[in-house]
Amino acid sequence: MILERKIRIAIVGCGRISKNHFGSIEKLSDEYELVAICDNDQAVLDAHKEQYKVPGYLSMDEMLASENLDLVSLCTPSGIHARQTLKAAKAGVHVITEKPMATKWEDGLAMVKACDEADVRLFVVKQNRRNSTLQLLKRAVTDKRFGKIHMVHMNVFWTRPQEYYDRAAWSGTWDMDGGAFMNQATHYVDLLHWLVGPVEKVHSMLSTHRDIEVEDTGVVNLRWRNGALGSMAVTMCTYPKNYEGSITILGEKGTVRIGGVAVNDIQEWSFSEPRDYDSQIESANYETTSVYGFGHPPYFKNVADVLRGKAEPETDGREGLKSLELLISIYRSARDGKEIGLPLNI
Repeated sequence: MILERKIRIAIVGCGRISKNHFGSIEKLSDEYELVAICDNDQAVLDAHKEQYKVPGYLSMDEMLASENLDLVSLCTPSGIHARQTLKAAKAGVHVITEKPMATKWEDGLAMVKACDEADVRLFVVKQNRRNSTLQLLKRAVTDKRFGKIHMVHMNVFWTRPQEYYDRAAWSGTWDMDGGAFMNQATHYVDLLHWLVGPVEKVHSMLSTHRDIEVEDTGVVNLRWRNGALGSMAVTMCTYPKNYEGSITILGEKGTVRIGGVAVNDIQEWSFSEPRDYDSQIESANYETTSVYGFGHPPYFKNVADVLRGKAEPETDGREGLKSLELLISIYRSARDGKEIGLPLNI
């Protein structure tokens, strides 16, 4: 446990999502001390060194050898999360990794195993769980207000033009990035098990319209172990902008639809029996143009609480594996043209 001092953290990768990590550290300055940054682009590294007034490294190996760190936050391409996690674990450093935790099932398993053996924590960022609308929905599910859940449907209708994929050589590749499900819609895949429970079977079809290796469009049918049936429709080819990120749950005693551009607007909330927190619906809704939500600071607070022995992790490596398992199952189903049963590792 880390007590009576700030948690010494370094950020690895200073790209798009890193600003949410830098911002969370600034908001939680009583908990964290940013002590180093790492990026393989010298110009990007220099700019962030100047902004944050901390040492910068082109090599993660050099940073781990030179700095006394408690925690590293990985904001790098998904395909290298595994090797960087293994390096941090070997150095005895805790790890936060952005989504998805890995692009290969074997890599995800190796990350959990390495951190277990090194006795360090592995945290997988699932910040959308902290969004106010989804917190209310999770509460309703936990309170069993739906009764038996019959059907679940999700839409992720966003846009990522060709320029988005052209920004880096690794973008839109199987090895380093993953496609619409693994990258952009990964938080919605996470909701499938977080809200509804373990998935029993998946059957998917994927297609590609941009000039990339991976899918930018796809549909999935699902069956949960509790008998619920569901589907998920995802595309990054919506014209002309992000249109919808939604979830609909239909149960014997309740119906809920949360829509908006990123599950930020409760559009239907009907249950057979009212509860006092139903009055929070209006205040839970929020306006946003960002698909990231506002959950990074509370996620980082949970990480700090865990490292100080005050809480259990909201999403650790094993919880992260549940999403990765679903993602790999979706890809295997589309590749092989057949239904895939879960779990994978038996």
